[in-house]
Amino acid sequence: MPLSFCIVDDDAAARRMLQHIIEDSGLGEVVGTADGGQEGVKLILGEAPDIVLMDLLMPDQDGIETINSLQAQGCRSKFVMISQIENGDLVGRAYRSGIEFFIRKPINKFEVEAVLQKVNERYAINRYLEEIKSSLFKLEGLQFGPPPIPPAKRSVKEIIQPILMNIGMISENGSRDIIIIMEQIAARGGEMGTLPPLKELYGWAAATTKETPAEIAKEVKAVEQRLRRAMAAGLTNLASIGLTDYGNPKFEYYAPLYFDFEEVRLKMKEIEQGRETGKIKVNIRKFLQVLHLELQEGSSR
Repeated sequence: MPLSFCIVDDDAAARRMLQHIIEDSGLGEVVGTADGGQEGVKLILGEAPDIVLMDLLMPDQDGIETINSLQAQGCRSKFVMISQIENGDLVGRAYRSGIEFFIRKPINKFEVEAVLQKVNERYAINRYLEEIKSSLFKLEGLQFGPPPIPPAKRSVKEIIQPILMNIGMISENGSRDIIIIMEQIAARGGEMGTLPPLKELYGWAAATTKETPAEIAKEVKAVEQRLRRAMAAGLTNLASIGLTDYGNPKFEYYAPLYFDFEEVRLKMKEIEQGRETGKIKVNIRKFLQVLHLELQEGSSR
């Protein structure tokens, strides 16, 4: 059964584009759209969609207020936030309100498809787990021999390493820092919706090899440089794959999900023209946030 979507955005062109992407890509069915938060609340409570794409900034009430209102009224839809705003506090509030992912405007077809595919996978996993729980509840009290041995929980390193290998950055020194940061997040509970400031994450990695405050402060800068080099190597690798085979599964999945797709396209153009402009940037926070979500999923399997 296809998943149902609702779209709430005050931009009519954005609503149409998102609907076309969802339905043309076979991701699901759009059962309704709204141009504001208040109208969106009525629509979503009436349709009870599986997934809602919600604009952050709207004239009547913002997306976060709309989501909070819906959840207070018992809405169990999954939410994806859409906005051209990259304010860290707003993004943090959005994740704390319970959104699954954040999609940047202007809307990019490949990014939307990759993000929604990920949301679909998480929805399917959660639905499957709920069915298992329901079945176990019905069988409670019955004995069918000794309880099964639960599978061994995968470590952070076992989950993260294959991802970094697929992106093409595992050989970079920064990959070790990324694994350490993810291990530190897991050690602190790992369920935070949004990540702490980047400097704090760099500090976690720096403190594993340095002791004094002065040494740690110096190492923080080195950690950031290593991360940028590692992610730049991954971006370059994916751009090279995309030039050779635009339909390659690795390129289609990882490029728009972990990187800003505009930067991927610029890198593809650079490689094609055989020149370096020095203008390509990597979004470290986005990369680590997506990796953190992958870690949460991998740990639950």
